[in-house]
Amino acid sequence: MAHVISPISRLLVANRGEIARRINRTAQAMGISTVAIYADGDVNAPFVLEADTAIALNGKSTGETYLDVAKVLDAAQRSGADAIHPGYGFLSENQAFAQAVIDAGVKWLGPSPEVIGLMGDKLSAKRLMDEAGVPTLPGVEITQDIDIVAAAADMGYPVLVKASAGGGGRGMRVVEAEAELLAAVASAKREAGSSFGDDTVFLEKWLATSRHIEIQILGDNHGNLVHCYERECSIQRRHQKIIEEAPSPAVDDALRSRMGDAAIAAARKLGYASAGTVEFLLGDNDDFYFLEVNARLQVEHPVTEEIIGKDLVREQIRVAEGETLSFRQEDIGINGHAIEARLYAENPAKGFLPSPGPILVWRPATAGGARFDSGVEAGSEISTQFDPMIAKVIVHAPTRREAAGRLARVLETTAIAGLNTNRDFLVTTLRTPEYLAGDTTTDFIERVQPALQRNVTTQECIQTAVAATMEAQAARRDAAKVLKTLPSGFRNSTMPMETATYAVNGNDITVSYQSQRDGSFKVVCDEQTHAVTIHRAGSGSVDIALDGQRLQFEIQQRGMQWLVHGDNGDLVLTQAPRYPDPQGLENSGGLTAPMPGAVLTTEVTAGDKVSKGDLLVILEAMKMEHRIVAPRDGVVELVHVGVGDQVDNAQLLVTLAEEE
Repeated sequence: MAHVISPISRLLVANRGEIARRINRTAQAMGISTVAIYADGDVNAPFVLEADTAIALNGKSTGETYLDVAKVLDAAQRSGADAIHPGYGFLSENQAFAQAVIDAGVKWLGPSPEVIGLMGDKLSAKRLMDEAGVPTLPGVEITQDIDIVAAAADMGYPVLVKASAGGGGRGMRVVEAEAELLAAVASAKREAGSSFGDDTVFLEKWLATSRHIEIQILGDNHGNLVHCYERECSIQRRHQKIIEEAPSPAVDDALRSRMGDAAIAAARKLGYASAGTVEFLLGDNDDFYFLEVNARLQVEHPVTEEIIGKDLVREQIRVAEGETLSFRQEDIGINGHAIEARLYAENPAKGFLPSPGPILVWRPATAGGARFDSGVEAGSEISTQFDPMIAKVIVHAPTRREAAGRLARVLETTAIAGLNTNRDFLVTTLRTPEYLAGDTTTDFIERVQPALQRNVTTQECIQTAVAATMEAQAARRDAAKVLKTLPSGFRNSTMPMETATYAVNGNDITVSYQSQRDGSFKVVCDEQTHAVTIHRAGSGSVDIALDGQRLQFEIQQRGMQWLVHGDNGDLVLTQAPRYPDPQGLENSGGLTAPMPGAVLTTEVTAGDKVSKGDLLVILEAMKMEHRIVAPRDGVVELVHVGVGDQVDNAQLLVTLAEEE
């Protein structure tokens, strides 16, 4: 009997950023018209401009826009979309939304609402997997009737407080001891309610040392199911994945077969169709435990696509149209190794705090053959309203070691400036002996402690300062209105050398320079004299020879800052003004906001005595809580903010006086 095929002609992508661009790319390649929806802050985002049409959601926050079911459905109706792809996050695992889409006569690109309901509730998912014979970790729902302290003690510390809905590390807290338990439950419930509209949380036994292994599954509406092998996602911070790879270095053929069979058994129990992921924790002795089913496309799906050579979004579209899967289990195998790194706007040196702001420079590396799934271009803004991801960078190579080395180099040679990122941390992680050896358990970051920032040598600081100085003088020469034929720095008498001083990587570098008769420059820096020849400068692309060593840089000036991209990565040089700023006074007793956000709670009032480490204020930014604690003992002089206030980066929150 022939299958009834109902082609999709116009697809609305109910998401934003890199995943919206990713879905858009495949849909358009299949001849499908695409519709973007957008919040106010995304009006000129690349995903909006690249869609065939776009509809404003008229709001700023996620609640006012991408989580508003009525607005999304209205956009589908207005645009004439006959299908909706939810991407990941937002409404992708919202059973009521999936049902509303289907009830509106629009195709839903995902598993059935019933499956989403079962799997979106991690507690019901655990019960179902028990029935299917898939091993699970001990867990218990936290309700008003339960004795939380007794339940945790019975389970044995450490335990994990975990949101039943959603994912992405939100609403999750590892608790090491009873004293931390109640505060962790309250905080996880708040974060889960804010992020997913459901504050249900549960306790689960926490395996401090394990591997996070997930199996990609695909099913159609004709009973066909395949698994696309495993991904390892063990390297995480704040329970959020940052480096993923396929296949796992810890999984051999026998274990791969067992885990694949378990994933297929889970999918068959559910009657699963579309793309999904069955997640497991892999412990010692090849024992594995069911974690959850993600009833959607995963952030890290590209590494699977790279090793099997298939487009998972294309399969989702075909399944929704009524087609069978385009391949069977025996048609695919593992080809080489793929690694993905998530590039975030965050500051590793400050506990990986989100670091929103404008992206002034964005030039993905062209060497290395990397795949960039990004939602940004130069000039884009990473907003406090949304996830701080800039891009996913994926490399596919014949071996794991080659993939790791190439990905590290691709990240290094990608130019990005204007805000703090985790790029250097990703590079140092990929180059640790432990990572290269495949020693990648979930406690990797705490155990191995990769360098949070790259080591910048004094020589590199000098080279970038000299390059910026040569660029500046060349640009001034090119902009000269008169006497353009005179060489740079020409004088008809002997004059002192010209100087420029920069703050770079915690160092002050003064560059003194003087042009020579042959067109080169004599440069004095750090009490050393150097010979500099300019091969190209003045337009932002700099090529100089410093003491015979050829160096190339990309340089942009932004006010008193010079954004320099060189062979090892990016540096920001702040040029010292000619005269000091008389207003540059510090308030040494003030505690300031580490990022823009909203004040969730204030825990102190004026006159309170506090000890070092005491909680003062909780900020919410990018749907996560950030605790502001006392850096020392003292007395609260003034609380400058109240609950609900929106604060800017570095805004004064609390003034702390010395205790008398």
